[in-house]
Amino acid sequence: MTHDHDLVLRPTAAQISTALNPPPGRNGGDLVVETLAGLGATTVFGLPGQHALGMFDALRRSALRYIGLRVENNAGFAADAYGRITGEAAPLLLSTGPGALTSLAALQEAAAASAPVLAISSQIPTAGLGGGRHGYLHELPDQSASFRGVVKSVHTVRTQSQIPSAIAAAWQSALTAPHGPVWVEIPQDVLLAETSLPVVTAMDATPDDLVPRPELTAVAADLLSRAARPAIIAGGGVVRSDASGKLLQLAEKLDAPVVTTFGGKGAFPWTHPLSLQSWLEDRHTTDFLEDADVLLVVGSGLGELSSNYHTFKPRGRVIQVEADLGKLESNHPALGIHADARLALQALLETVEERTDESAPERVRELLAKVADRIASQELTLEQDVLASVRRALPAGSPSCWDMTILAYWAWSAFDPHGANTMHSAQGAGGLGYGFPAALGAAAADPTRPVLAVSGDGGALYSIAELATARQYDLPVTWLIVDDGGYGILREYMTDAFGQATATELTRPDYVALAESFGVPGVRTTPETLEEDLAKALSAPGPSVVVLPAVLRMFAPTHLGQDAYSA
Repeated sequence: MTHDHDLVLRPTAAQISTALNPPPGRNGGDLVVETLAGLGATTVFGLPGQHALGMFDALRRSALRYIGLRVENNAGFAADAYGRITGEAAPLLLSTGPGALTSLAALQEAAAASAPVLAISSQIPTAGLGGGRHGYLHELPDQSASFRGVVKSVHTVRTQSQIPSAIAAAWQSALTAPHGPVWVEIPQDVLLAETSLPVVTAMDATPDDLVPRPELTAVAADLLSRAARPAIIAGGGVVRSDASGKLLQLAEKLDAPVVTTFGGKGAFPWTHPLSLQSWLEDRHTTDFLEDADVLLVVGSGLGELSSNYHTFKPRGRVIQVEADLGKLESNHPALGIHADARLALQALLETVEERTDESAPERVRELLAKVADRIASQELTLEQDVLASVRRALPAGSPSCWDMTILAYWAWSAFDPHGANTMHSAQGAGGLGYGFPAALGAAAADPTRPVLAVSGDGGALYSIAELATARQYDLPVTWLIVDDGGYGILREYMTDAFGQATATELTRPDYVALAESFGVPGVRTTPETLEEDLAKALSAPGPSVVVLPAVLRMFAPTHLGQDAYSA
């Protein structure tokens, strides 16, 4: 009896000939790049190092496009944004020890944001693995242990024959919901040794589907169909699983208002009559969500920011759809459904009964009016005008990448991203320096449209070296640097808490002159000319820098109770 898989595994005469006659001059590094190409990768990010040279030498014999950054952490941020935008596992090639460890903060962000990054690092020679005291350059007692608490999976290679399968397993892990970063490490001698193994061709690393249990979606659909005041919180899982269309259909079928978390920006149309937008740091929004008798939470763990700093206390039934098992019911009791957001939303769409609630759009309008009134009472015209200027200058469909800075905190709540998977920030782990290198990764993913990066002057200094990368690869990224002379948000936090700020003031360069020294055009702007200057920079080819000297303030928090309304 012949099975289908017997036919699939039988090589053709041409394949046999190719396998028996591999081209000369290949090493273990060639097996790495051939595997990546076979998996469908087209672009790799990274930074070479002594132990990793076998991989980098192999790149010149491959069709893979290499984008080299100046700091490993920035290379990780670039790969993170590339992975978010393309939905592919973004390869990140690194060296041993210091080079590997320098990427950790970026990989933590990728893990928090469920960005698929495939980090491949070199290791000390095989003879030294597991010892930790051989005296090799860059040696760590257990390099993989440094990553095990950050990435989804760790894969250590010891022979050349293990390379394709280890990378394929890592690729599959990165792209199985929840997406995330993975780690592969390969010893220097394995990468450098000549190989007689055949060229790696197409690899099968299809991610596993995380399907909801039908008895759970049946209960969830019944609860939603019979709800009097249903509401939906849409998190980053909706964006990662490309499920915004399913979410829109379900919300309209249920007449259920939708709020998006900061990681879920763009998961629901901003101006839709059922859109509560993203005002999660607002007690009015928290009250609205607490009042829902059935609350569907999709692709969010309801962490600190999504729960208004854990002040959110739902009174109705909560249904939580979450691909990360550890986040399921971690903050609130719920009907927990461990599933990919897209598959769960599809199951609910097929099962819920249509309900009509003509009051829902009116309740949404009332809520947004209360939020607008609260912001208007705080005399924050400058901040609102700056954010509005950025929105008008940025073409619809262009990605934006935001660092941890006051304007980004405004954008989390108040910025219309004009679509799913267009606004990217570091709010997952919250490390500084994300915005500009992430924008370089976004531009590498789609060079046909300009990309905006937004940083404060403090965060800008984390990634200023990448102006050289932007120029070298001529990437269409406009970098808006809001220069307030220090770590602005920390200045506010410390002043509020202690009456004065310490260690927040910075001596900084002339960013325009510095950009021009890299061959990147720069301009100093004002709040009044920002829109024009930013639009001009975004419409010009290649990289550019726009510097806005301004001290912006945050809107008052409203998670502290009613007294905060008067702040």
